[in-house]
Amino acid sequence: MSKGLSGKRIVIGGSRKTEEMSTLIEKQGGIPIVRPLQGTVFKAEKEVEPDLRKFVDEGSDWTVFTTGAGVQTLLDLAEKIGIQEKFLHTIQTTNVAARGYKTIAALKKIGIQPVVVDEDGTTRGLIRALKGTDFSGKKVTIQLHGEKAPRLKQFFQDQGVSNILEILPYQHIPPKRETVDTLCREILQHDVDAVCFTTAIQVHSLFSFAKSQSLDEELVMAFRNTVLPVAVGKVTAEALQEEGIDRYLVPENERMGAMIIELSRYYQQQSEKVDDNV
Repeated sequence: MSKGLSGKRIVIGGSRKTEEMSTLIEKQGGIPIVRPLQGTVFKAEKEVEPDLRKFVDEGSDWTVFTTGAGVQTLLDLAEKIGIQEKFLHTIQTTNVAARGYKTIAALKKIGIQPVVVDEDGTTRGLIRALKGTDFSGKKVTIQLHGEKAPRLKQFFQDQGVSNILEILPYQHIPPKRETVDTLCREILQHDVDAVCFTTAIQVHSLFSFAKSQSLDEELVMAFRNTVLPVAVGKVTAEALQEEGIDRYLVPENERMGAMIIELSRYYQQQSEKVDDNV
């Protein structure tokens, strides 16, 4: 019996655990192709310190946390510069909104119970949960996650919020241009069968390059018709939707291994359908 990924060329868009993912793809009969769409992460301490001090000094009516790692990074930096106690006090005196279970868990560790949380781990879900709240004249602080969150910021602006402080505790170095260029050509030429995205940033990196080359519409068509985009979870799938992609695969269990197994199962089912029609 043939394996689900037999002969399939599967792109890994991440930069972490690529060896493990490659091995799993090979065990399923596939050919792994590593195309990192995400550079390394670094803690932007010097860049974020002024914003962190401003948050502590001026306070905020609402504070929105979007990642557990972001909560911990800000906590560590606050301790490093000697304002951790003030930082914790500031959070305790604001209304806190949180996106994702890891964020909620990180806040729980420091005794913070969010008053608003999403239902599905996505930015869209968080916005749904925030709707109906009166934000007029309020000061809002948003902890970002490696890139800007225009949709979240736009939501608050639409609610009449003019005082928005954005804190970006860690940033992602862009991927190598030649890597993204190579992958773009491989997708457009149908030289690969599927692309596995493990973060939303990878999706945005690919499309940012495609847009700079006026290839984004072709890329969307390729994903809709020939090359299967695969998202590790809901947040990454949301990024695909934002880029106009409505055909994608996402595992119920949001893990890299589960993503590969789900992909293998998908192709196995497709193969069985073809056999049934013969």
